[in-house]
Amino acid sequence: MRKGNNSKLRIIPLGGLEQIGMNITAFEYEDSIIVVDCGLAFPQDDMLGVDLVIPDITYLKDNVEKVKGFVITHGHEDHIGALPYILKELNVPIYTTKLTMGIIENKLKEHNLMRSTRRKVVRHGQSINLGQFRIEFIKTNHSIQDASALAIYSPAGIVVHTGDFKVDYTPVFGDAIDLQRFAEIGKKGVLALMSDSTNAERPGFTMSERTVGRTFDNIFSEHRNTRIIIATFASNVDRVQQIINSAYKYDRKVVVEGRSMVNIISTASELGYLQIPDKTLIDIDQLRNYPDEKTVIITTGSQGESMAALSRMAADVHKKVTIKPGDTVIFSSNPIPGNEKAVSRVINELSQKGADVIFQDAHVSGHACQEELKLIYSLIKPKYAIPAHGEYRHLKANAGIAQSLGIPKENIFILQSGDVIELSQDSAKVVDKVHTGAILVDGLGVGDVGNIVLRDRQHLAEDGILIVVLTLEKGTNRLLAGPDIVSRGFVYVRESESLMEEARQVLYNTLEDCLRNRNADWSKIKNAIRDTMNDFIWKRTKRKPMILPIIMDVNV
Repeated sequence: MRKGNNSKLRIIPLGGLEQIGMNITAFEYEDSIIVVDCGLAFPQDDMLGVDLVIPDITYLKDNVEKVKGFVITHGHEDHIGALPYILKELNVPIYTTKLTMGIIENKLKEHNLMRSTRRKVVRHGQSINLGQFRIEFIKTNHSIQDASALAIYSPAGIVVHTGDFKVDYTPVFGDAIDLQRFAEIGKKGVLALMSDSTNAERPGFTMSERTVGRTFDNIFSEHRNTRIIIATFASNVDRVQQIINSAYKYDRKVVVEGRSMVNIISTASELGYLQIPDKTLIDIDQLRNYPDEKTVIITTGSQGESMAALSRMAADVHKKVTIKPGDTVIFSSNPIPGNEKAVSRVINELSQKGADVIFQDAHVSGHACQEELKLIYSLIKPKYAIPAHGEYRHLKANAGIAQSLGIPKENIFILQSGDVIELSQDSAKVVDKVHTGAILVDGLGVGDVGNIVLRDRQHLAEDGILIVVLTLEKGTNRLLAGPDIVSRGFVYVRESESLMEEARQVLYNTLEDCLRNRNADWSKIKNAIRDTMNDFIWKRTKRKPMILPIIMDVNV
């Protein structure tokens, strides 16, 4: 790392701002780029049929010779989920902590990328050198173990990136956040702080994860005669640990259900992040060997996802678990913005089956509230503040906190994805905007579903489709068969025979006009069919289905 250079540090968020998810930020200094996190977002309601959304990394591909590696803060999907897709286009090494690497490796195995991907496990307190950068990993607390903040040292100055964090003085596993190190780095003089904004609107402190353990203890002692089913995030290893502790205390066997839950728990216990007493875990097939009041099921589906285990139980389509009257079901999470309806639906379905549903007080957030953000700002004392991770309102609230602590308004930057901010000891300003965007993953297709396909799906979903089929004689364009009309999602044909017959007659007249002109080419015929049908159907039904003409030609 060369000192005293006049070049500026460029920070380029390629995703993760104005939204929850898809976190990825590039740090660039001269000939070196490091990328912090590489997450996915879940599709919005209007992205019909789309499974995942990943960031567009055109900028990184255009500068591939500069990219030194991915530095990952923690193992949540919105920070690691896009890695298997992005690594296929940008094969650079990954640097992160032990549990995070274990979770990433599960993904790499699924995508057959283990042999081609270079990986290095880093401990908290350790630093790595990548080109012009030195990156130090600092211990923080979050709702998943092994979360890190990053101190990014460059010749232009130090940038601290908190990652997702909270201040937990009494974590379930491992040490509390290393506030001492934050203070030491603050004393050196920090150019900029990029801090988690998710809970920046909430006053006070985030409760310790241990408080949930006490809640579970109370619930277990009050419900000794029922089966207990607990839905939580698969990645919240500490939460799972506390459920296992309470189950062991009250002599219950534990079943883990849901693919992501099974994967993460096996990874966490192999790596020593989860202590499970002997003979506490049982296989789901052994459930029938134990009375209900001696079992606990830990499951995925706390966000109401339709394919997750709890939703399948609620809808009576789970192969091995049926909800019974008297079951106690605990939602140990808050709905992520946008999932409220789905969660509410699952709670209603469970309640209708006679289950006792508990969704209050069985969860604490993994993100810092206002007082913790103030603490970090006060320790770091940054010259510039760049709120990260959150929707616009969260970033704005974080900016408000920075300003209240004496950081001048002109030194606080609320960025948008794609903004390029250049920083030096004397100045900071947004100088450019690079191409960013969302790439949609649908099944095995990455990026082959775009705006036009989504628009067609929306059209089909809202108005249905009418297919017009006709057969013409080759050479003469004489009508041999049809026009036949096939309807899907527009009207039920058997109950609308008169409408269909009328439409066929209107089409026939249009075709007669077209075919009188021997030279009429197919595109003109298809356009005439579309125009005629659109007019007729709009007048009769005030609907606009997609019209798809199909013309076949045969030799007679």
